[in-house]
Amino acid sequence: MFLRAKKRIKDGKEHRYWSVVENRRVSSGKTIQRQVLYLGELGGSQQAQWNRVLEAFDEDAGRMRQIALFPEERAVPGVQAEAVQVRLKDFELHRPRQWGNCWLALDLWEQLQLDAFWQGRLLPSRKGTSWLNVLKTLACYRLIDPGSEWRLHRQWWNTSAMGDLLGEDAALAESHKL
Repeated sequence: MFLRAKKRIKDGKEHRYWSVVENRRVSSGKTIQRQVLYLGELGGSQQAQWNRVLEAFDEDAGRMRQIALFPEERAVPGVQAEAVQVRLKDFELHRPRQWGNCWLALDLWEQLQLDAFWQGRLLPSRKGTSWLNVLKTLACYRLIDPGSEWRLHRQWWNTSAMGDLLGEDAALAESHKL
């Protein structure tokens, strides 16, 4: 994934509209581009948006500090925090996923102590499939974003952090166990 700027001249002024775009290879072997997220105009008139301050952890000092982010091509105005210029053209977004709702569903699973109940009843298969993780995935999916098993297998698993939180790789979804 990468950031793409579209330039448009309107009323004699240049406007830039930003979006996050991903490349996908389709079954015919061609690569198509899909807009994942529309960010809108981030031009000079919206310079105040760049003045948003980001809190970052300074590992050397062991404390939080304020950092202001600005695009590389613009001058940094006087700000009270440390300023960092960012090269937007070099930004890439790799595999964005839903994380918070998956974590919360698994935390609820743990608070209900469902592992203790299901662990003895769902033993791993001879091929190493963790049926407990399959059950957790199905339960969390029904709680977070109910839909068909086909949608879980084809879409939701890839856009959620469930595999990361369970310590499973994509093989769980690719092996048609979901």
